[in-house]
Amino acid sequence: MDIVGNGFLAGSLRPMADRHPGTVALAAGVSWASGTSDADFAREAALLRETALRCKADGRRLLFFSTSATGMYGAADGPGREDRPVVPCSPYGAHKLALEEQLRATGADHLILRLSHLVGPGQPPHQLLPTLVRQLRGGVVRIHRAATRDLIDVTDTVTVIDRLLALDLTAETVNVASGAAVPVDTIVDHLERGLGLTARREYQETGSHHTISIDKLRALVPEVDRLGFGPDYYRRVLDVFSWGSRGDSVTTRL
Repeated sequence: MDIVGNGFLAGSLRPMADRHPGTVALAAGVSWASGTSDADFAREAALLRETALRCKADGRRLLFFSTSATGMYGAADGPGREDRPVVPCSPYGAHKLALEEQLRATGADHLILRLSHLVGPGQPPHQLLPTLVRQLRGGVVRIHRAATRDLIDVTDTVTVIDRLLALDLTAETVNVASGAAVPVDTIVDHLERGLGLTARREYQETGSHHTISIDKLRALVPEVDRLGFGPDYYRRVLDVFSWGSRGDSVTTRL
């Protein structure tokens, strides 16, 4: 597999770079939902178009990473599903959905994975968990009271991606998530216990609760049940992250 990109996700995929030789993974897109400019969006769109056309010419499959986070499914009535119309509720979500449509229009073989919130060592400092830890260490955490997040360990994510690619899927869209909506307040509770920190909490009366459906993922990769996805899965993800924040690491495999 050829990997385009050098960031958190691209680096996590490197150990399986010798697998799936007919696939190109585009892991160089924007990852900052609230701090990305129109210019960044335009650059990602141009890179996707160029990569997709190259894959079409070479007869390879393009693996594209979209989002299943709040920006995509936050306005959904019920769990966010791949087989239902989507009305994005943020510029980032609208951008990712437009890229999905752009990719389909190129005619290239492709697999679209809508990822939830990846957690693991080396993730960018602007993402959720590093931000919360930084705020905890600073003594004040800012929380959107109604917000929930679906957390998934990046190691588990890579394992799931490996299984999905082995199925030779094409022209499919799949949510890759744990299926559990965890209140941000609960995430902070667990981080405080894991890191031995306590901070004052400042609440904003905003945020949205949404659940990501993983029915399709379970049907395609039944082995995900061994990963323990469900209401308590986030605890292990945060425990791993807490240990990683102290310089240790833990990994799991199917």
